[in-house]
Amino acid sequence: MKGGILMKKIEGIVISLPKNKTVIVKVTRKSPHPLYGRIVTKNKKYKADCGDKLLSVGDTVMLAETRPLSKEKNFKVLEKMGDKK
Repeated sequence: MKGGILMKKIEGIVISLPKNKTVIVKVTRKSPHPLYGRIVTKNKKYKADCGDKLLSVGDTVMLAETRPLSKEKNFKVLEKMGDKK
């Protein structure tokens, strides 16, 4: 915690490595449908800054929300949680 502001942390899977220092991460979340109660899976893609970390497609990573780094990048890769499955 820095200056009283909480960073949002999310876990996802790397699906693309488009450019230098950038990865696209797919985050899957499950929640019950408001009316029917069935568990619904929702996916969202985030662009994240990976710095000098060596990542490959399929790796599981932890993201943290930061200030805007570019037009679409608002997350940084904190750590690599696991390798490809």
